Amino acid sequence: MRRTIVRNSPVHGRGVFALADLPAGAMLFEYKGQRLSWKEAQRAYEKSNAEDGHTFFFGLDDGRVIDGARGGNSARWLNHSCAPNCEAEQEGERVFIRAIRPIGKGQELFIDYQLTVEGRRTAALKRLYACRCQAKQCRGTMLSDG
Repeated sequence: MRRTIVRNSPVHGRGVFALADLPAGAMLFEYKGQRLSWKEAQRAYEKSNAEDGHTFFFGLDDGRVIDGARGGNSARWLNHSCAPNCEAEQEGERVFIRAIRPIGKGQELFIDYQLTVEGRRTAALKRLYACRCQAKQCRGTMLSDG
């Protein structure tokens, strides 16, 4: 039985939603896609003509990325929230998404992207990575605190 579905999100574009009540601690799915070096990922991003900072890249601890746009699954549609109900766990070169609190049927699933970028955090960069989650504790950006 499918536990999630991808559909339009009130937060941003597409999102992943629960088709049933999901308990805290439930392993929901693996983030799938082609593994690339950051250099290869950057080239792919530049070729895509993406202007809004939107990618399906998921950074791994070893410096590579999973590109969910290439061979990915529904996990690539998880939206960001500063008050997430899911978290990503890396096991080796695999990433799994787990519920960190109960999620009711019909609710959207979120992770905290905690994006990191090199260089200065300019106003333009902050606009590019502005958060739309509307959580009470929203920090206003998808970028990490650090």
